[in-house]
Amino acid sequence: MKKLIIAALLVAGIATYAQEKKEMPNRANMERMTPEERQERQLKRLTSELTLTAQQQDQVKQLLSTQAANREKPIDRNTLSKEKLKVRREAAKNKTQEDRKMMEDKMKGILTPAQFTTWKTNQDKAREQYEMRMKERMDNRNDN
Repeated sequence: MKKLIIAALLVAGIATYAQEKKEMPNRANMERMTPEERQERQLKRLTSELTLTAQQQDQVKQLLSTQAANREKPIDRNTLSKEKLKVRREAAKNKTQEDRKMMEDKMKGILTPAQFTTWKTNQDKAREQYEMRMKERMDNRNDN
């Protein structure tokens, strides 16, 4: 009888542990911001990192608002077939690359060479961190 109770507790413990999900610490605390709040936050961060002048701040603010206005809404995966979704995803990837190149060219015109180098380095670091997070998420998804 003792063995049966111990086995039942062991099975219950394993089942409970198997259902436990890892929480994304940043996701739970992240608040939803409006596009304007996001732009202001990004502008403040760029100002502090690059010590932007008032004129540069105005130009960057205008560039950020233009960039936000041109962003597409997320794809509704339920309404598209796999083929159409794949084509749409590829087009979005190409558009993102074009937008990134355009942003880089415009920032090169706004910033000094030293500021641009710092900005470019920060962009590369952020992109690497994003790719690492996505890889971790995919690994976690595949483990389940």
